[in-house]
Amino acid sequence: MTDPRFAVLGFPPWRVLRPRLPRFLLGLLCLGGGLALMVEARLGVSPFDVLHQGIARHTGLSFGTVVVLLGVVILLAWIPLHQRLGIGTVLNTLTVGFLIDAGLWLIPEPDVLVARWLMLLVGVVVTGLGMGLYIGSALGPGPRDGVMTAIAARGHPLWLVRTIIELTALIVGWVLGGNVGVGTVIFAFGIGPIGHFFLDRLHLGVPAGTDLGPGASPE
Repeated sequence: MTDPRFAVLGFPPWRVLRPRLPRFLLGLLCLGGGLALMVEARLGVSPFDVLHQGIARHTGLSFGTVVVLLGVVILLAWIPLHQRLGIGTVLNTLTVGFLIDAGLWLIPEPDVLVARWLMLLVGVVVTGLGMGLYIGSALGPGPRDGVMTAIAARGHPLWLVRTIIELTALIVGWVLGGNVGVGTVIFAFGIGPIGHFFLDRLHLGVPAGTDLGPGASPE
């Protein structure tokens, strides 16, 4: 059987959506806020944000716009993985980039090194919390996390899958000229275990009789 933590309800009726939507939206806010904290700490951004910075550098697009457009492109990788699209996937794809931009506008850049380190570490934890909240709502993962959950749902450890994906994005982003720092390394090796920790504790479960596969029929 496929791991029920990675179930996707797709586009459920309102009675199912209503108790899950607040948790999902809170997860998106945590995700955007956590990533913005890391950027403002100026100690190295997440591997995917290294990739976003590299693409933005070569295209002239804004950071948030790159996040949204790359998310749309990554959705194509879902096709061979048979990952199921959900209402949460759509909301995540279209909003997280702009939530990060909003966080960058609201959060001041600290000058004290201790404060920068605190922002970095809090950012990593808050991002992991956001993952646990929004993936655990079962409304559909974001484009990048959908690749992770589709692979992990086939029996591979989530922390290992996430780490490999993050390192791949890091290498490509570094080649493109994105900024790499100690925070990048911390995020790359920390977000998988932290996200796994929160998902195990925050998953809401699914209604009885729900197809638990990431898109295909359960094995």
